[in-house]
Amino acid sequence: MSDASGPITRLHTELAKLPGIGPKSAERIAHFLLAGDRKPAVLLAEALRDVVEKVRPCAECFNLTEGELCAICRDPRRDAGLICVVESPRDVGLFERSGGYRGLYHVLGGRLAPLEGLGPDRLTLTALAQRVRRGGVREVILATSPTLEGDGTALFANNLLAGSNVQVTKLARGLPTGSSLELANPQMLADALDGRRDL
Repeated sequence: MSDASGPITRLHTELAKLPGIGPKSAERIAHFLLAGDRKPAVLLAEALRDVVEKVRPCAECFNLTEGELCAICRDPRRDAGLICVVESPRDVGLFERSGGYRGLYHVLGGRLAPLEGLGPDRLTLTALAQRVRRGGVREVILATSPTLEGDGTALFANNLLAGSNVQVTKLARGLPTGSSLELANPQMLADALDGRRDL
């Protein structure tokens, strides 16, 4: 039996904090990393260190990047007049895999959840409003998850952008209500983008 404050117990504890990983899965992963060849554990530790040290939010859209601006914001072929507002960097990847969107993004860093202490000041809503005020944006697509919190976030963003002379739309309800974007397949996202409407 290992020491309750030892490195194996600490590894179990830290792995169990990851989404979708419970105590039993954490124990299996820990023992896999410790069994036999330790090279996978070393490679994982190096990858985690690199992510912590090198990856940061894009200065423009808050997507994850290693440079000042992400590859999407730097791409001159993207439509800079179209901004898709999403909750997380993972959502950017979902839309990119759908292949149907050629504009830019704005990552909010979550969604409004007052009961969890996540208010507007914890999201990048002010930066979104500043981006729109700088000009050059003709449409903002609010692509928050179709949940109570996601809809509340979209409504807050819509009110924030009122009077900016920019068209504000949201995704069509091809996505199931009460679900999250990560559960949508690429075709569902492409259809939802094509069927977007005014908010």
